[in-house]
Amino acid sequence: MPNSKPWDLVVIGGGSAGLVASKTAAGFGARVLLVERARLGGDCLWTGCVPSKALIAAAHGTATAARLRGPAAPPSARDDFRAAMESVDRSINSIAPTDSREALEAADVTVMTGDAHFTSDHSLNVDGEEVLFRQALIATGTPPALPDIAGMDDVTVRTSEDFWDLNDLPGRLVVLGGGAIGCELGQAMSRLGSQVTLIQRGPRLLPKEEESAAHIVHAAMERDGVTIMTGTGVESLRGAGGGAGVLTLDDGSSVEFDTLLVAYGRAPHTKELALDRAGVSTDARGYVGVNGMLRTSHPRIWAAGDVTGLPKFTHTAGMNGSVAATNAILGLRRTAEERVIPRVTFTSPEVAAVGLQEADADAQSHRVVTWEHQHSDRAIAEADTDGYTRIVVDRRGRILGGTIVGPRAGETVGELTLAVGAKLSTSTISNVIHPYPTFNDALWNAAVADVRHRLGRGAVAVAVRVLSRVRSGVVGRRSV
Repeated sequence: MPNSKPWDLVVIGGGSAGLVASKTAAGFGARVLLVERARLGGDCLWTGCVPSKALIAAAHGTATAARLRGPAAPPSARDDFRAAMESVDRSINSIAPTDSREALEAADVTVMTGDAHFTSDHSLNVDGEEVLFRQALIATGTPPALPDIAGMDDVTVRTSEDFWDLNDLPGRLVVLGGGAIGCELGQAMSRLGSQVTLIQRGPRLLPKEEESAAHIVHAAMERDGVTIMTGTGVESLRGAGGGAGVLTLDDGSSVEFDTLLVAYGRAPHTKELALDRAGVSTDARGYVGVNGMLRTSHPRIWAAGDVTGLPKFTHTAGMNGSVAATNAILGLRRTAEERVIPRVTFTSPEVAAVGLQEADADAQSHRVVTWEHQHSDRAIAEADTDGYTRIVVDRRGRILGGTIVGPRAGETVGELTLAVGAKLSTSTISNVIHPYPTFNDALWNAAVADVRHRLGRGAVAVAVRVLSRVRSGVVGRRSV
């Protein structure tokens, strides 16, 4: 437990960034204290990545079984939902030991439970106890953001944090927000039997993704029974008892619900940390300001994960936790990756993207190559051809980014991310044998299409034709 001797590094927050940072620093021989107010593992384990993917998998199985049974034997939606939530619990409990106190202590990290706030640039107060440190790392994450809507206090509002406390399938579920979380959970719950209405303030779903990708997901969700209302705002809420209520929309219409899920993104709560006492600055929204090395405005205090306002992904948080801890303990100047960060929306179909996108491509410097999945043999075999694989390349054929829409797009984007990060060309990808038939084969075909395009143009095309003619002449003479 804490004592009068300063810790080499105190990490505040036991989510992805904090866990990786703590283990990294301890691995370098530093004395590390990790302070977590609630459960080790953070949002990803308990309320985010793990439970949502378990629910999606269960919902996919339910939808598949329903199609196989046909209309003659409708499934029991209540039983399906309870089975899905049991699967969520099993998944969490199977992964939790990896992030446990025992696992951290085995890695030479000391764990302290409590609420922390700074008392100076070298000390913290954790539930009344003073903790001294030489360096500190802030990794407190971000909770779900709630909108300012009249009547919110009169209704039980669910977010991604407490959605998992539901015991029974909502008959009528309203989802506010058409980003990744809203689309993932909305589609899954519709497949499990809820009557789902998704309300999106903006003109379309998934505003951070390509419009063509969003349209495919929109159509897929509607096929799964989700009612989607875009370009629609909420004026007020009125409770109806038992968690139910009525939404009044900006066009004057109303929507009734049994359960309301708000998926409006996330926002930092950093005031409680008393960062001013440590000389740590935040921006107007409350995010901790960091430089490229993840150092805050105080030279001995660092930050990583969602609290920095950098892309809010578990994989980004973990990587940046490692970068910040390495710089803090070893005095290196590693920088956080901001260019090559993959993202996946785990709807059906999945949407995965990394790097430069079509909308940002310059027609003079870049070329966009799209391989529609209606030409992908695996997609044809599975009768799932609505998606596509799209890459953006420069004049030399180097892959700068792209988007993949389709089953297991989140797996294929790994190769695409490697290509972007390593500055590989389409020639390199096309020369690697890919297994057939897979959905990943579409990326290879897109690379081959670009290589063929470049071979048919300019000096390369001339050289190819000359070599072909010379070779034809040599073979012809030898055969005479």
